Amino acid sequence: MSEGMSPRQGPSDTDRPTTTAGGPGRVLVAVYALFAIAAGARAGVQIATRFDEAPVAYLLSALAAAVYVIATVALARSGPMAHRIAVASCAFELTGVVVIGTLSLTLPDAFPDETVWSVYGRGYGFVPLVLPIIGLLWLRRTHPSTSRV
Repeated sequence: MSEGMSPRQGPSDTDRPTTTAGGPGRVLVAVYALFAIAAGARAGVQIATRFDEAPVAYLLSALAAAVYVIATVALARSGPMAHRIAVASCAFELTGVVVIGTLSLTLPDAFPDETVWSVYGRGYGFVPLVLPIIGLLWLRRTHPSTSRV
């Protein structure tokens, strides 16, 4: 055990990542960017070709894509404001996945076609459900007030 560290103390703040985009955060940013592209492309095609079939579902997919873009940019940047925006976008995404996922199961007629968040992101391997949880945990770990100065 290092000098000055009691058995109850964990690693020092110098062991914590200093940016959300560093280390494992790079993978998180890349996955968010990939989902921004995938959700945006899907929504764009659906809105352009079949909007009248399921406008709510397609607009929700477009909203998901916008949230992924905001999260990607915020996670890739550093600083307290970027951190707050990243937390807000991940929390919004998680809320959206849970609410839309639940509604798509309980009111299937309201969603004649799937959205990115339908059935908790089943069409995307449930990544839309897991991704914001991982994002929020990573943001907690890299919070500016707990990172080294």
